[in-house]
Parts: sequence; structure tokens; C-alpha cells
Amino acid sequence: MEETVELTEVEILRGKPMPSRNHSILEVRISHQIMEKYDAQFDALTELDLDLLAGPAIPDICIYPKMHFSWEDDDVLKMTVPPITAIEILSPRQAYEVLASKIRKIYFPSGVQSAWVVMPSVKTIQLFIPNSPVKYFNEVLFHDPTTGIQLDLTQIFR
Repeated sequence: MEETVELTEVEILRGKPMPSRNHSILEVRISHQIMEKYDAQFDALTELDLDLLAGPAIPDICIYPKMHFSWEDDDVLKMTVPPITAIEILSPRQAYEVLASKIRKIYFPSGVQSAWVVMPSVKTIQLFIPNSPVKYFNEVLFHDPTTGIQLDLTQIFR
């Protein structure tokens, strides 16, 4: 018999499970590597609340073109401009099909150009690009041709 996992009140409000330890570590490592190598081109924003054309979402990491902002300006609570790339890290209590569906039904129809599903237990990143087959990366180098971003997987999954 399959065990049903109930979400907490906070998880229901977030629309997804709370991050695990491994999930949190990967979120930091991926964000750090992107910002370290591509800070002049991109901003990597974590847990950003998106209000997109095809629906709401909170990706683990969003990649936007470099933004110019002022700390004195009003903050943005919900971004309506889609990121170039949305990154989802599979949590232990999260179904893969939920993430794949979110990519196909919310991200791509809203203008997101690529999406990654990071799978910690198998040290793999899947790359989704609209109208293309999913690519799997589990060796040394991950490459997203949409942004030109390359990640060293040996450092991500160390």
C-alpha cells in the first residue's frame, strides 16, 4: 500500500514541500556557481514568487538577465516577468511528474526558455527546452545552450 504524505500548512501555502538538507545544499551550490561565473550577465534568485501568464509558481532558482535595481525602491513581491531559466530541485517528498508538468504547463507557456530538474539521489540534472527531447547530465559538465551557462557537476554534487 502506498503511503500518502500530507503537506503542512506552510507547504500548502508554498505549493510544494519544504526543502530537505540536500535540497538546500544544492540550491546554494548551484546559485553560487552561477553567480561566481556569470554575475555580469545573470541574476540567480532563489524561492522567488512568480505570477506568470499560465499560473503561479515558486521555482527553487530563477535565472534572469542582469537586473538593475535600487535598494531604496519598493521591493517586488511577485515577479510577472518570466525568468530565462527555472530550476527545480527534486525533494524527497515531491513527485517528479509534478515538476515535469509544471515545466510544460506553466513555465514554457509563460515564456520560460529552459528549465532544469536537479535529481540529488542520482546526481543528475535534466535539461528541458521547449520542443526538444529532455537531456540528461550526470558527468563532469552541465551545459544549457539557452543561456550558455556551464556548471561543474563534480563541484555541485561533491
